[in-house]
Amino acid sequence: MALVGRSLRLSIGMLTALRVPPVLRVTPGVATGALLLAPLAALPLGALVGAVVWGGARLDLPPLAVAFAALALLAAASRALHLDGLSDVADGLTASYDRERSLAVMKSGTAGPAGVAALVLVLGAQAASLMAYAERPVVAGAAVCASRAALWITACTLVPPARQDGLGVTFTRRVPVAVAVLGWAALAALAVLADPVRGPVTVGVAALVVVALTVRAIQRFGGVTGDVFGAGIELALAVLLMGLAGA
Repeated sequence: MALVGRSLRLSIGMLTALRVPPVLRVTPGVATGALLLAPLAALPLGALVGAVVWGGARLDLPPLAVAFAALALLAAASRALHLDGLSDVADGLTASYDRERSLAVMKSGTAGPAGVAALVLVLGAQAASLMAYAERPVVAGAAVCASRAALWITACTLVPPARQDGLGVTFTRRVPVAVAVLGWAALAALAVLADPVRGPVTVGVAALVVVALTVRAIQRFGGVTGDVFGAGIELALAVLLMGLAGA
């Protein structure tokens, strides 16, 4: 139980802006637990998005404005780390075919044209999809939580770190492949509650998109970084919101 508690605190501290007691010693077990508990740690974020969508509908506010407000609060509540990762990965993938050059661009922290375009397109897709959840805010919140399962893929044992420092050392190669597969299968089963067909299919497509991103990162960067973790979450959220919008 102590291990689970430390893992959950670490996961909340990494994925949200909520204040929790710090985890002073991150062991491999704690790091793995933090990744596995990511969807649970995101429950406050999912509740926040669901509440904004529900409140906007009750007040008869413009759906698109409500959707962007929900995403703005989601970004603030997660310190915009995942959006930063999406931007950096887009810039890294388009900067150069030289691995070191791409990694340097990603580490610089500045947003280039590709990064800005990625943010506009992905956030636009998320906002446009979120408009459809006025009467189903719980599903929107669940999508936010489920999108954090992207970490089960980007941090699975088959995926090497691109660098030997930062998040690559602590959190890469932590989630067994079988656990990642079973976890996503469980999400697909739960998605039946949203729609018997579209639910599981959407979850499957989201997983494939994250797998494709991870494979591309390995090809171009030699592995994954914390930025790839964040990009995977944002892409998974966009796919989940789009696919379940018509459920």
